[in-house]
Amino acid sequence: MRLNRFLAASGFGSRRACEALIREGKISINGHFIRDLATIVNPGDDVRVAGKPPLRPAAPAYILLHKPKGIVCTRSDERGRPTILDLVPGHFGRLFHVGRLDKESEGLILLTNDGALSHRLTHPAHEVEKEYEVLLDRPFAAQEIPKLLRGFVIEGGRGRMERVQIVAPSIVKVVLRQGIKRQIRLMFLKLGYEVKRLIRTRIGDLSIGTLRPGEWRALDKREVALLKGEDTRRS
Repeated sequence: MRLNRFLAASGFGSRRACEALIREGKISINGHFIRDLATIVNPGDDVRVAGKPPLRPAAPAYILLHKPKGIVCTRSDERGRPTILDLVPGHFGRLFHVGRLDKESEGLILLTNDGALSHRLTHPAHEVEKEYEVLLDRPFAAQEIPKLLRGFVIEGGRGRMERVQIVAPSIVKVVLRQGIKRQIRLMFLKLGYEVKRLIRTRIGDLSIGTLRPGEWRALDKREVALLKGEDTRRS
């Protein structure tokens, strides 16, 4: 197994993040520090990061979590606030979140130790759909929909929405393929609306279903294959 894949499987982030660790000379194999990205890890090799105890690839973990409001998306918080990793058992080992939801937002978030899948789901080239239910501070005017679909400049870039559907006077369902920070809140704010509640209800083919805030479940093999873009008809 290539070293970057080995590190990703051990929970050290995406392959790109692991490649950075290698280039910085922080990885040793059998006592020798390695900078060659093409290095192969063989069974029984002693692989360490910054001299810490040897790594062993963790079993792949794919966790779907319903993040409650007030929880932050980080491994640890310097202000002592509860994090999404406080909501899942520790036996899964080192997990990282795919994308994020701000502290005031709720809904689906994926936790995994699969760096390759994380890269696929967050890279703009793959355009994975994410669906949200948005509660606004006042009824939404249908004539604003074309503006959201065409897009406009907000802090962080040019934001646009793929689909917009009015569910109730002040409730809108939107679909994104982008990942600009606080995109939905900023786009509605620019049109004069304040987002009072924001819930992510779908990531790709995965829906929130019956998961309640704070609950999680492990994905099955078919769901993982769908996220990876694999053909599930053969299984």
